[in-house]
Amino acid sequence: MTFSNAKKLLNTLKQVLKLSFIEIKFSGYNEENRENYQQTFKCLTAPHPRFKIIKHKVIGVALFDLSRYKDFPSYYQSVNGKNSAAYYSRKAIKNQFVFKEIERNDYIHDIHVINNSSEYRQGKKMPCAYTDKKDHYSHISNYRYFGVLDTEGRLVSYCYVAFYGEFAFITNILGHKHFLNYGIMYLMMLEINKLMLTSYRENGLRFVMYDTYFGASEGLKKFKQKLGFQPFHVKWLWQD
Repeated sequence: MTFSNAKKLLNTLKQVLKLSFIEIKFSGYNEENRENYQQTFKCLTAPHPRFKIIKHKVIGVALFDLSRYKDFPSYYQSVNGKNSAAYYSRKAIKNQFVFKEIERNDYIHDIHVINNSSEYRQGKKMPCAYTDKKDHYSHISNYRYFGVLDTEGRLVSYCYVAFYGEFAFITNILGHKHFLNYGIMYLMMLEINKLMLTSYRENGLRFVMYDTYFGASEGLKKFKQKLGFQPFHVKWLWQD
């Protein structure tokens, strides 16, 4: 191990020891989505692929904590400024990109184009599950789908959000490579967080989860930070 890598590891360990600890419950499932709930709970609490003594998605979970903000304006102010999430979101709006909730089957071709706009993402080759074109997308009752459209109505980014009672889980998020510099991903995520604060919080939503923090690239870490996501130590609970 090089000195630089050892220093990074030490800094990560220091951050891990300082993580806030919280408990989050899976709740509100029904017979239609119970299996999806169970699969997600099993995934988050399974042994970590490399560090077997800890759970898979427990240490450094990237969460947007809704309780930190009185309302959307206070959140917007916290992510505003030079080269901020709000700044890039405004750039996308200035270039006439539009955020909306979508029906995936209306955008099968556009999703395929987005998925294949870059062979590599985060340094990894795109898997066939993404690059192969779908004929049809099945409906999952606890999922909502969002995206950003250009001036011609083409989908240029999308995000899947699954709801599990106290938290929402961003399961898929991708943008067309050629439009990323317009701020489309910031527009999409800022608008999703706005919905969480203005529409979903009143139904008991406490957190939005965006995978983990420490395993992300530096660029992705900064993206999450700019949007208000922070790392936590989480204990996942199942509510019957």
